Amino acid sequence: MIRHSSPAGDAQVICRNAVIEDVEPLYLMIEEYAQLGIMLPRSRQALTRQIDQFVVAEIGGRFVGCGSLFRLGNDLVEIRSIGLNDEGKGKGVGSMILEKLVEEARNQKIPKVMALTYAVDFFLRNGFEVVEKEIFPEKVWTDCVNCKKQHACDEIAVLKMLN
Repeated sequence: MIRHSSPAGDAQVICRNAVIEDVEPLYLMIEEYAQLGIMLPRSRQALTRQIDQFVVAEIGGRFVGCGSLFRLGNDLVEIRSIGLNDEGKGKGVGSMILEKLVEEARNQKIPKVMALTYAVDFFLRNGFEVVEKEIFPEKVWTDCVNCKKQHACDEIAVLKMLN
């Protein structure tokens, strides 16, 4: 199990690969963001099937955040479902999750990492650049085709090219 850790106040932040026992906290976090209209919902069944795509962050053994890496093609992956609860915010936990996902893309030798986001500044601080979302037809035909915002998408596309 690969772990990234860094101090967050008195407690240690652990960023690790998700396991089946994480399905329920993942579901609850993603559902909360989905209710706000800023993340696509995921069923417990889908999360169970896709658990190997997720990383989770913990502080003192408590679930505080998540993110996933979804392959869209031979040379493109998408960062999705990055979320933090209040305890995880403002401590660099989101950047740790993002770093772990980008590291996984590098390990898989995938040169392009993209995301559709409302948190543009977060991604810019982490080395991404804003691009036109139309350059990602793989994304459009995978998820966007089923999204209620399909014809009025207000998310911003970001991209990071890996060396």
